[in-house]
Amino acid sequence: MALAHNLGFPRIGAQRQLKQALEGFWRGDISSTELQQTGAALRTQHWQWQQQAGLDFVPVGDFAWYDHVLQLAQTFGAVPARHASIDEPLTQLFAMARGASACCGGNSAALEMTKWFDTNYHYLVPELEREQSFELQLSPLVAQVDEARSQGFSAKPVIVGPISFLWLSKCAGQEFDRLELLPRLLQAYGQLVEQLNERQCDWIQFDEPVLSLDLPPSWLAALVESYQYLSDLVAGNILLANYFGGLADKLTWLQQTGVDGLHIDAVRAADEVQQVAIQWPADKVLSIGVIDGRNVWRADLSSLLTTLSPLHEQRGDKLWIAPSCSLLHVPVDSDVELQLDDELRGWLAFARQKLSEVVALTRALNGCQSFTDRALFTDSDQVQRQRAHSSRVVNLAVRQRCHSVLPEHHERQSQFAQRQQIQASALQLPPLPTTTIGSFPQTAAIRQNRAALKAGTLSQAEYDSFIEAEIADVIKRQQQLDLDVLVHGEPERNDMVEYFGEHLQGVAVSQYGWVQSYGSRCVKPPLVYGDVARAQAMTVRWSQYAQSLTDKPVKGMLTGPVTLLNWSFIRSDLPRSDVAQQLALAVRDEVADLERAGIQIIQIDEPALREGLPLRQQDQQDYLQWAVDAFRLSANGVADSTQIHTHMCYCEFDDVIESIAALDADVISIEASRSDMTLLNSFIDFNYPNAIGLGLYDIHSPNVPEVAVMAADLQRAKQIFPTAQIWVNPDCGLKTRGWPETEAALANMVAAAKQSRAELATA
Repeated sequence: MALAHNLGFPRIGAQRQLKQALEGFWRGDISSTELQQTGAALRTQHWQWQQQAGLDFVPVGDFAWYDHVLQLAQTFGAVPARHASIDEPLTQLFAMARGASACCGGNSAALEMTKWFDTNYHYLVPELEREQSFELQLSPLVAQVDEARSQGFSAKPVIVGPISFLWLSKCAGQEFDRLELLPRLLQAYGQLVEQLNERQCDWIQFDEPVLSLDLPPSWLAALVESYQYLSDLVAGNILLANYFGGLADKLTWLQQTGVDGLHIDAVRAADEVQQVAIQWPADKVLSIGVIDGRNVWRADLSSLLTTLSPLHEQRGDKLWIAPSCSLLHVPVDSDVELQLDDELRGWLAFARQKLSEVVALTRALNGCQSFTDRALFTDSDQVQRQRAHSSRVVNLAVRQRCHSVLPEHHERQSQFAQRQQIQASALQLPPLPTTTIGSFPQTAAIRQNRAALKAGTLSQAEYDSFIEAEIADVIKRQQQLDLDVLVHGEPERNDMVEYFGEHLQGVAVSQYGWVQSYGSRCVKPPLVYGDVARAQAMTVRWSQYAQSLTDKPVKGMLTGPVTLLNWSFIRSDLPRSDVAQQLALAVRDEVADLERAGIQIIQIDEPALREGLPLRQQDQQDYLQWAVDAFRLSANGVADSTQIHTHMCYCEFDDVIESIAALDADVISIEASRSDMTLLNSFIDFNYPNAIGLGLYDIHSPNVPEVAVMAADLQRAKQIFPTAQIWVNPDCGLKTRGWPETEAALANMVAAAKQSRAELATA
C-alpha cells in the first residue's frame, strides 16, 4: 500500500491569523500568552485539515513564528553576541529577525535576510563564528511533537538538515570553511534526535534542499558523513527530503547515507523520476512529489496515475506520494475564493485541495478509491479539457505582437555615457542625489479606505479624492525632507505585483490567496491564466498628479516583467520566457504613456530577477538571456533624456553581475545595509558602468540609522564607485514602516548625503 504524506503546510492561517497576531504582539496590543494561543490554534487546525484529508502522517515542526531557519539557529544556540544577552526566547527570536523594537529590547541589527532558493520566501541567514558552539538550547520541534501526539495526530517531525543549515549560513567576520563546524553541529542534532527517540517517532524528515544545487564534492562527502551519523542515532527511520530541483547526479552519494527514505521533486525534475526509481534501493522508501507545491493549478490526476502505477507495482508500500515541496509556497484554500468566476476557481488547487489530490492519487494506486476520490478524478479530467480549449486563454493579438518584436526594440538610442550627459542637463540634480524606492507607509486610513471601496461603502470618486490627498501629503513630506527625486508614495497600491495583476488582461487576483514572504509579510500573487495585455494606462494618472504638485522630478513607479512573472502563479502551458515577453510588452506600453505624460524618471523594479535564476549553473545562461531581454523590451522605447531606474534587493549579485549591467538601466538601486555593505564586494572586481543607488538603511528593521553610520557607508561606496555614479536611498520600499521612524531615518539619510557633498566641495 502506497502512503500519502505532506512535507509542510502554510503557517500563516487561511485568514492570515499569524500575521495579525505577530503584528499585534509587536505593537503591544496582545500578550505573549495570547500570541502563543493563536499559534497553538493554527497548528491544531492545520493538523486537523491534513488528517481529515487522509494523510498517513502529518508534518510537525513546519510552524515557525518568523522563519524556520531562524528558529533552528536559535534551537541550537547559534545566536549572535549582540542578541545573546536577551533571555526570553521569543523576544530574542524577534530581535534576531527584526532588530530593535519596542518588544525586542536593545538597539541591535537584525540578521541578514535573503531568498529561500528560487522562491519569494525569505529566510534569516544564521551568522556562524569560526569557534561557534552548538547545543540544544530549547526545542520547539519536540514541544510541537508532544502537542500533536496529545491531540491524536500521527506526527512526522520535520527539520532542516545539517548540510543545508551550514550551506545557507554565513561566516561572521572573516571567511572560513563552514564544514569545520559540522562535528559540533551534528552533536546538537544528536541531542535533538535523542529527545525525538524518547517520543518513539517512526519517521523524521530531514530537509536538504541544497541537493538541488551544484554542490562541491567536500559537501557531498559531508552529507554522507552526517547521515551515517544520524542514521545510527535515530531509533526510527529517516526520510531525506530534497525539493526545488533534481538530484540524480548525487544518487551514488545518497546511497551511502544509510537513510531509510528519499523524497524527490517530481515536478521540477520530472525527467529524473525513472532514473531515481531504478537506482534507489527497492527496500527503501521513495517519496515522489508529484503535486506541484509551488503553483496553484489543478493536477492532471489521470496522467499522474498512469505515470505512478508502474512504480507502485515495483515498490508497493515503499512508494509514498506527496507534494513536490512544502505547501508553504501556496495559499491555503481555493474553495473560499467566491469572487472568482466558477470556471477559473475550478482550475485552482491551493494547499487543502493539493492534499486531496495527493490522497486521491494514493488511494487510486491502492485500489481503494472513495466516491469523492473518483469525483476528483472526473473533475480533473474536465478541467484539463476546459483549460486546453478555453477562449480566455489565447489572445491572438498578443501572440501576433510577440512575433513582431525586433532586436532594435531591446535597445536604447544611445550608450549610457551619452544618455548620462543628456539626463544631467535635463534634471539638474546635485551630486549624490537622494530618493526613495517608491512606497511610503500604508497607514490604517489607507487600508480602511481601500477596504471600504471594495465593500461598496465608499464611491470610486470619494476614494480617488482620498488618494489624491494622500499623494499631496507624501509630496509635501518629501519636500520638507529635501529629497531630490520624489515619488508619489503608491497609496493606491495594495502590493507591487497584485496591483498590476488587477489591471492586466489574462490575469486574475484572488481574495484570500495569501502566501508568506517573510515574518508577518504576506503577498497575494496574481493568477496568470491566459495571454497578457494592457487594456489601458495603469499608473499614469497618479504619477502625473504628483508631478503637478512639485517642481522636483517625480519618478513613475512600475514593476518589471520578470518580477511580475516570478511573483505570480504562472500558467503551465507556455514557456516562462513567452509569458515574460507578454508582460514586457504590457509594461513597455505603460512606460511610453508615462513619458508622454511628462514623467522624466521611470523606475521599473526587478527585485525578483536574481530570484528566478535556475539553481543549476547549466540552466542559468538561458534564463538570464530572456530575462534581460524582457527588461530591455519593457524599458527601451524611451528617449535618451528619460532616465530609467530599476531596483533589486535581498539577493546575491556575484553570479549575475554581468546580466545586471546588461539591463542597461541608467540607475540601479540595491540593498546594501542589511548585509553590512558586503554586497558592494560584488562590484569591486566588476567595473559597473552605470549609476547605482545604495540602500543605506534597512527598512525591515525599526532602527533609525545614525547620520554618521550612513555617511561612513557612503565613504566606503566612494572607494568603489565614482561619485558621479552614486545615488542615495533606503534599501527597499517603506510601505511597512510607520511615519515617525520613516521621516527620522530619511532625515538622517539626507543629512548624510549633504555631509558627503560638503566634503566633496572642500576636497
